[in-house]
Amino acid sequence: MKTTCKKASLLCGLWLSLSWPFHTEPAQAASVIQAKVVATSLNVRSEPALNASVVATVPQGAVVTITDEAYGWAKIRYNQKVGWVAGYYLQKGAVTNAGSASSPAKTATVKGQQGTVLADSLRMRKGPSTSHEIVLSLPRGTRVDILKKQGDWIQARTSNGQTGWVSATYIGDAKANANAPVTKSTKSPGLKGKVIVIDPGHGGSDVGTQGTKWNSMEKTLNYKTAMLLASKLRQRGAQVFMTRTSDTEKPSLAQRVAFSESKGADAFISIHYNSSVKPNSGTLTFYYSQGKDEPLARAIESRLAGGIGLRSNGISFGNYHVLRENNDPSVLIELGFLSNPKDEGIVRTSSYQDKAAQAITEALADYFGR
Repeated sequence: MKTTCKKASLLCGLWLSLSWPFHTEPAQAASVIQAKVVATSLNVRSEPALNASVVATVPQGAVVTITDEAYGWAKIRYNQKVGWVAGYYLQKGAVTNAGSASSPAKTATVKGQQGTVLADSLRMRKGPSTSHEIVLSLPRGTRVDILKKQGDWIQARTSNGQTGWVSATYIGDAKANANAPVTKSTKSPGLKGKVIVIDPGHGGSDVGTQGTKWNSMEKTLNYKTAMLLASKLRQRGAQVFMTRTSDTEKPSLAQRVAFSESKGADAFISIHYNSSVKPNSGTLTFYYSQGKDEPLARAIESRLAGGIGLRSNGISFGNYHVLRENNDPSVLIELGFLSNPKDEGIVRTSSYQDKAAQAITEALADYFGR
């Protein structure tokens, strides 16, 4: 079946999202470790594929044993059942070596502290994790009373008495000017003055995927391409910020989103290179929100499809943290498959990376109306 979809119709977008359910990694044998299920209910399948039969269901919070990993899937053992689950929904390291659940993060009561929301729109939840239901969204600049702290979460109360949990990453000291967010750019057309945050995926000890022929490290390709893109955008007058400025840094996904929102980004661009068990080839642009992200994704796909050395596979819905939790227009771009020797031979060249960066620059100019 062909995967190319020039206009990214709804049907093709669904097919692509099923074909690439995760940012994939080469298969590797895993040591026997334990993890906690963070999904509300997690299906266990007979094979590492979405169309495989469901052999069991594991509830949220259950502790499972991981015996193998492959391409974003994890083989687990739970209550005498063995099968494959989406690795995205497992929290490793949440269990002690003895197999008992690790102690939950301590909750500390806070008195007399206030904070200010740094994000454009900060989700307040019923509990201290993203698995809890959203109560409401707090606009940038909202002042809240800080009631409790638990790990990376804060229990906050608004001026009208609404209480809930928010990520501490997006709360600044209400009395400090140092954490004041960068002012958003004007609505004038063109790239001049626009705030663009570029996110070179992975980094540091997290190398991402690796090429099957030349062992190209994704984190390095991401960084090189991002630097080229940053240079081209700055030449066009944009304000450019990088989530990491070296190949040794490894910011968390939450830190990348918080950085974007603290800068008041007009666009957030996450650069990646792909991998698959299938002989897939070409680029793919992911978005999360149809209203916020899809127009940016379409602009970028249109330029990538214009010819940079690899075909475009269109756009697709992607349930990625840096898109899902980001209040700024955001896309995640896969610029070729390192699992495909032909793709790897092309994308590892500086000429391809330069063409990709130029195409994304022109797409952003299109998106902002030249």
